Amino acid sequence: MEDSGDGGNAGTHTTNVDNTNAVLNARRFWWVNQNQTYQFEIGGHYLWSPKTKSNGHRNPFYDFMCEVSAGDLVFSFCDTRIRAIGIATAPAQTSVKPNFGSAGANWAEEGWLIPVEFAELANVVRPKDHIVTLRPLLPEKYSPLQRNGNGYQSVYLTRIDHTLANAVIELIGPSYASTLRLLEGAVDWIELAADRVEAAIKGRTDIGVTEKEQLVKSRRGQGLFKANVRLNEKSCRVTGITDPRHLRASHIKPWKDSTDEEKLNGCNGLLLAPHVDHLFDRGLLSFRSNGDMLVSPRLDRTILRKWNINETQNVGKFNSEQAYFLDYHSQLVLR
Repeated sequence: MEDSGDGGNAGTHTTNVDNTNAVLNARRFWWVNQNQTYQFEIGGHYLWSPKTKSNGHRNPFYDFMCEVSAGDLVFSFCDTRIRAIGIATAPAQTSVKPNFGSAGANWAEEGWLIPVEFAELANVVRPKDHIVTLRPLLPEKYSPLQRNGNGYQSVYLTRIDHTLANAVIELIGPSYASTLRLLEGAVDWIELAADRVEAAIKGRTDIGVTEKEQLVKSRRGQGLFKANVRLNEKSCRVTGITDPRHLRASHIKPWKDSTDEEKLNGCNGLLLAPHVDHLFDRGLLSFRSNGDMLVSPRLDRTILRKWNINETQNVGKFNSEQAYFLDYHSQLVLR
């Protein structure tokens, strides 16, 4: 399984910080008008739009849904005010229309859904009150606001550049930073970084379809990778469980950081029970090459006791190639 980390709470841990920075450096900003759907989308933590207009024609403000990437930031505009901000946690996916009550009666039953972690702002901003500042920054095409500061009923989702986004952030004031910290603490940055790696693999032209499929499957401990791990490992070293149906093939060096060869290398993996895999992926548990267990000081020992994990146990010596990957894990993943 891919190392999923704990996102914004990574502290000074180099690997986690690098994952966060990789996503933030590519972050884009979006503006969504939610007059009819605000309570549903903010409460349900998503964006949803039809794929086309009711007449079947394309709509650029629906097409933009497919351009949103995990880690992008969304400003929520409702009832003339920016009331919330959100962080997209995955790309758009096909979805049936959520229950919007009386809203959207004429919308198609199938559309685009983007999972978004939303939080409401303590200081809401009415852009019209600041239109003298914002007007010169509005884009000529696909603007979220009219020149007088009113919103467009025809606009759902549109992209805004960093200049306009920064101006809005300045108007929101300290409430923006505190709300963003809350959101970023709830986002799995390592998983988002791995999503980008997976998307890049799918877009590669230097390898064939079969290899792409196996590289992607290996992220989740499936396919050829799990088969290769089972050549070396016969059970979970911590629990002793041998039934492979109840074990996960977990990368030692995180999948997103591994080369193509390492992604499929059986020595870069362990068979672990799900709860052990959870701790190992998050850098809360590791092993020395001689089999001694290493436990992060950040892990609440109550969890170990309730899961019947003996932190002083030795799980058996690893081979030299496994030891190479474990050295990476204990130095760069263990927190």
